[in-house]
Amino acid sequence: MSSTREFDIIVYGATGYTGRLVAEYLCQEYGNDSQLRWAMAGRSQSKLEAVRDEIGAPASTPLVVADTSDLASLQAMVERTKVVLTTVGPYQLYGPELVRICAETGTDYVDLCGEPAWMRQMIDAHGETAKQSGARIVFSCGFDSIPFDLGVYFLQQAAKEQLGCALPRVKGRVRKMKGTFSGGTAASLKATMAAAKANPEIFKLLANPFALTPGFTGPAQPPAMKPEYDESLGSWAAPFIMAAINTRNVHRSNALLGHAYGEDFVYDEMLLTGPGEQGEAIANTVAGDKSLASDDAPKPGEGPSKEERETGFYDVLFIGEAADGRSLKASVAGKRDPGYGSTSRMIAESAICLVRDANDTQGGIWTTAPAMGDKLIKRLQEHAGLTFKLEP
Repeated sequence: MSSTREFDIIVYGATGYTGRLVAEYLCQEYGNDSQLRWAMAGRSQSKLEAVRDEIGAPASTPLVVADTSDLASLQAMVERTKVVLTTVGPYQLYGPELVRICAETGTDYVDLCGEPAWMRQMIDAHGETAKQSGARIVFSCGFDSIPFDLGVYFLQQAAKEQLGCALPRVKGRVRKMKGTFSGGTAASLKATMAAAKANPEIFKLLANPFALTPGFTGPAQPPAMKPEYDESLGSWAAPFIMAAINTRNVHRSNALLGHAYGEDFVYDEMLLTGPGEQGEAIANTVAGDKSLASDDAPKPGEGPSKEERETGFYDVLFIGEAADGRSLKASVAGKRDPGYGSTSRMIAESAICLVRDANDTQGGIWTTAPAMGDKLIKRLQEHAGLTFKLEP
């Protein structure tokens, strides 16, 4: 990529709920970093000015007007920056042309996508172009799927050091979580369901755990469709709603890492709900919850208060088992609510990591673990309030 780009990062969607949080984070965390050149972008100059002033960003903060319905404005925006950080979703509705332009111009790209069928379409359509141009396109740089993708990567790295082998079986178990899913997540789910109804091929992709690993199909994976009691943890477990995207990204990471976790790798995710009858009842309630797909789900642009964001948290346990029965555990925990407070920090650090740290990563469509790995883990721990650690 040309080093003469005007900006390092453009935050596209900066007037939306999550985009505004990203811009606010960059302003607060990197406001004194004169080497980081970033700009806010959106459809309306007046709204950009208002958000800039509301978050306390300097009046000199560059503003860029761009709209997905105006391809010339998108092209002009992309050509000015090293990385496009976009929070404008659902991505299947507003992302295709942006991904295409980034792939063609050698511009790096990060988003918060949790839409596996669309991601596969982009891999098929633009993966080779990105390899040729040098564009590093990294999907799912928020709560879906960074804690899970990097959590498995972190555990597997430790297993190679301590056990001398990869772990062919890993369980991801959400131990604690306080926070709300974003309106963007709800909108993405609805758009995906609408697309699947219109195209049976999308249903097939959604049901395939290896949807994001073209040309490779691994072993059967646990369905995780109903509550179950986990004897080893002494807790009931319910299906975890983000598993449908996280598991696909983890399998793609494995493939992009040359099957470093093994070609027989098995991975699933569930939400722990506690022991006894109460744990079982909660698990059944979680399994039957369809609120994210309902008309009462949060709308794009809506979200929790600052206090709710800052008092949120999450804690995910990863349990790995080697072929000889030896095991290893690790956890990833995050301060602030997962869908907004933590997500806005994760995507910002992903963009900065591409600019400053991931110099060896070649062009292509990536997941976070093979694209940034240890470098991103370091950033997230130093700046974004995440903790990665091995457990006894």
